[in-house]
Amino acid sequence: MNETKADRPPAAATASRTVLVSFLGATVRKMGNWMPIAGTVALLAQSGLDTSSVRTAVFRLKKRGWLESETRAGMRGYSLTPAALDALAVGDEVIWHARQPADLGDGWCLVNFSVPESARAMRHQLTAHLTSLGFGNIGSAVWIAPARMLPAAQRAIAELDLTRYCAVFVGDYAAGQELTTMVRNGWDLDGIDRRYREFIEDYRDEADRLAGSDVIGGQHAFTTYLAVIDRWRKLPFRDPGLPSEVLTADWSGPAAVQLFERLVTMLEGRALAHAAPYWSAQP
Repeated sequence: MNETKADRPPAAATASRTVLVSFLGATVRKMGNWMPIAGTVALLAQSGLDTSSVRTAVFRLKKRGWLESETRAGMRGYSLTPAALDALAVGDEVIWHARQPADLGDGWCLVNFSVPESARAMRHQLTAHLTSLGFGNIGSAVWIAPARMLPAAQRAIAELDLTRYCAVFVGDYAAGQELTTMVRNGWDLDGIDRRYREFIEDYRDEADRLAGSDVIGGQHAFTTYLAVIDRWRKLPFRDPGLPSEVLTADWSGPAAVQLFERLVTMLEGRALAHAAPYWSAQP
């Protein structure tokens, strides 16, 4: 069934859901794959989400099969389902690619598909899925990414039951159009680079302030950590970690990665320590 405009969640609800997904990946998985609903509402309120937004986001993720009700120690809450854990693991795989550029010598993964008009909606879904995985488009229904993206491409195709319409190849660039030109045409490199630079601009001073602080408050650590994770995890989904040989010398990805890792190192332990009491009793 096609989604109508009325069916789509408002922007605020979508934003709440992305923060909740970041919370599930960065906090809940480290707390035994279960979250108390009261504690979750209280914690996310510190990040500016109201009770209604959090409960709506939880409801939508429960409807998607990511959460199931479970009471522990007398506290009502939700546990992460195997589907959620698998999806978060797949997300980790994509997110961290940008931290380590692909080896040019490993070659490329190419996906070509010819989906009939009767399955047009599925064709659009496959295109959107490949784009979200960081594949670039270099021709009519021809998509390319570093070879290490092969398992992700096969998984996306299988999930949509489009295997019979697709051909997937892994191989080396041999000749023809210059490789750097093909990459420039296949990806919005300027847009990706701009978003990395914006991340650096927004968080560089905060990282310096944190590094110079004698004490970092628990709530500040938690809210900043969650904001950094939520902001960062969206960036590499357009960047599959291209080989450095096909990028410009001033590519800002490595600097953004270095800043992200610096922030996580300073904040993660403090953020989790601040969150932990919400899993047992009101702090």
